[in-house]
Amino acid sequence: MDKIKFAIPKGSLEKATAEFFSKSGYKIGGTERTYRPSINDPQIEMKVLRPQEIPVFVSEGLQDLGITGEDWVKENFADVEILQNLEYGKIKLVIAVPKSCQNVTMGEFMELIWSQGKNFRISTEYLNIASEYLKSTPQYKKRFGDSEPMLVTPWWRKGDNARAKIFLSFGATEAKPPEDSDAIMDVTETGTTIEANNLKIIDTVLRSAAILIANKKSLEDPEKREKIYDIVALLKGVVDGSKRIHIFVNVKKANLQKLLTELPALKNPTISPLADDTWVSVNTVIEKDCLIELLPKIRKLAQGLVVYEPRQVLALDDLATRVEKTCKSKAK
Repeated sequence: MDKIKFAIPKGSLEKATAEFFSKSGYKIGGTERTYRPSINDPQIEMKVLRPQEIPVFVSEGLQDLGITGEDWVKENFADVEILQNLEYGKIKLVIAVPKSCQNVTMGEFMELIWSQGKNFRISTEYLNIASEYLKSTPQYKKRFGDSEPMLVTPWWRKGDNARAKIFLSFGATEAKPPEDSDAIMDVTETGTTIEANNLKIIDTVLRSAAILIANKKSLEDPEKREKIYDIVALLKGVVDGSKRIHIFVNVKKANLQKLLTELPALKNPTISPLADDTWVSVNTVIEKDCLIELLPKIRKLAQGLVVYEPRQVLALDDLATRVEKTCKSKAK
């Protein structure tokens, strides 16, 4: 089997990705010195790329797997298979305008500018998402129907509606209003930078996090598919592990059935005998959110509760089902 070509992101997702991989059992080395880091799996070939590029390279088959933001998959209209939401690197893509603007929706704000005989201008890295967003507003539809907003980059212009111009931003997007744009579409975690630049958020376009994506043709290759799903198992295990806790509790045999009946979260627990044959040990994995609710019941029926936070929880039965479904869909 050829090595699995796996692209990981440079930039804002880089540190969080390294930490995520360390929890999964993979060891990645050399990312600070090279764009081709090492990994402790001889069947994987790593490469570091910008998250904006990764969906395109995976879609085109230049990479088998990639980690990028869901926002960039949507922006590039990338035809890829989303295998797992990794649930880190969470951001919001928002619309922001100068604080001096009245409280209006985006459509109302654009209509105000058009009614003054001006062209509406917005700066963003997300040209395609911005274009779809503008076209979705009732005010745009009423004035311009299905016409395309004009996308403006240093190299080309695209679109027939110069009354709504979307300018490609290369960074420092918050600095553009009011002289160079009327509004911005940009990513934020807390909104602090937007606030500091005298802007206010008037809408959230989408929410995004890091996701694992695959080339669809790579999944059609039986050997690659099996290896890819091994990788999915380890990475998904980190996601699931962050939401669950592993508990050990000692309980009298006389109270065991009552404990299991009153604690429905304890699915198929492991029950082990103790030195005192009137007691048993119960260990299982439960959702973190359940512990506070379950603790009073456990305290009344058992003793010696020990709680661990697992690095990973591998749902191998779920993975087997996923592989089987994929195989069947490819066979049709």
